Amino acid sequence: MLERLFRLREHDTDVRTELLAGVTTFLTMAYIIFVNPEILSGTGMDRDAVFVATCVAAAVGSLIMALVANWPIGMAPGMGLNAFFAFTVVGTLGYSWQQALGAVFISGVIFVFITATGIRSWLVAGIPQSLRSAIAAGIGLFLAIIALTSSGIVVAHPATKISLGDLTSPAALYAILGFFIIASLDALRVKGAILIGILVVTILSMALGHNEFHGVISAPPSLAPTFMQLDILGAFHTGFVHVILVLVLVEVFDATGTMIGVAKRAHLISEGKPGRLNRALFSDSTAIVAGSMLGTSSTTAYAESAAGVQAGGRTGLTAFAVAILFLAALFFSPLAGSVPAYATAPALLYVAGLMLREITDINWNDVSEATPAALTALMMPFTYSIANGLAFGFISYVVLKVVSGRYRQVHVASYIVAGLFAIKYAFFPA
Repeated sequence: MLERLFRLREHDTDVRTELLAGVTTFLTMAYIIFVNPEILSGTGMDRDAVFVATCVAAAVGSLIMALVANWPIGMAPGMGLNAFFAFTVVGTLGYSWQQALGAVFISGVIFVFITATGIRSWLVAGIPQSLRSAIAAGIGLFLAIIALTSSGIVVAHPATKISLGDLTSPAALYAILGFFIIASLDALRVKGAILIGILVVTILSMALGHNEFHGVISAPPSLAPTFMQLDILGAFHTGFVHVILVLVLVEVFDATGTMIGVAKRAHLISEGKPGRLNRALFSDSTAIVAGSMLGTSSTTAYAESAAGVQAGGRTGLTAFAVAILFLAALFFSPLAGSVPAYATAPALLYVAGLMLREITDINWNDVSEATPAALTALMMPFTYSIANGLAFGFISYVVLKVVSGRYRQVHVASYIVAGLFAIKYAFFPA
């Protein structure tokens, strides 16, 4: 049955490898189970209900990705998108969280429409090769900054913006140890190197008293406070036009950029051969609609899926395992909470280094290709947003091609995307 569903032999993989990759991906993205309720509860939403909504939305999204696209990509409410929801739409603009959920629903419907009609694929086709490679490298840098900050190796500094943290702190030491365990095992071609590294650090930190074992089982809370509480009519308020525009732009290019980067790393797509990208795009667009009805911000593809790909994940069975684990997290939330951030940080950092290899595919001798690619990769970690990296990349690509007289080399979709991003920053900078 699994062979029929996921075509394992065709992708030169097996059940054990895929399940191991699924566990690895889940462990690297499981932090969202605790971070998302923390962020969204600031809007007045019930924290426990958001916890359930986060787990169920991640499970539904990952299941759709598994069965429709057969890609090893985990889905969950996105970081950045939840911050925009809580701090901008509700916190700054003053709309209710119910209206914000309505806006997410509308953006999801628009997302489904442009995906089903092929508009999104046409937009994706407009991404030049140099930017495709830069997207993968940029996501790697994005994962690196997440890993380095979550482990305390890199910290904020009032004068230099960022600085080296305390390398003698337990978190930093565990992260460094985990990184060398993973890198060494992978160099020795030990399967499951990433998962082994995460588990060794987790168990060791418990044994030395730096991490608590929170138990195993607890009953899941009620979803009722957020389920179907979205205010769609309230989201049709004229002030929501730019909110929906921002959501659609970020969802389209954040998720698309992530999927292209991860799929490229898994050798599931190549130049001129998009594989099952269209199905993957449809999967994440429907997941947004489902998430809004459950009571959470936009669901999206996770860059952390690259960790599972590195562990050998090549099919939807990896995403299926992620879905099952998110459902299990409803009942095993204390156990899931026992894996500290500094245990998953080295996995993300190691994968980040591997993804940077994509920059070798960029034509560095052509300024009109190299400069936009560099901006794409650099702006992702420095603005903490994959979408911002894409925006700077597209705008600079179009400007440099036009100025250099090579405007015919630019796909029409690139002109439109660059224009939309320019409008977004000019009139809706939030």
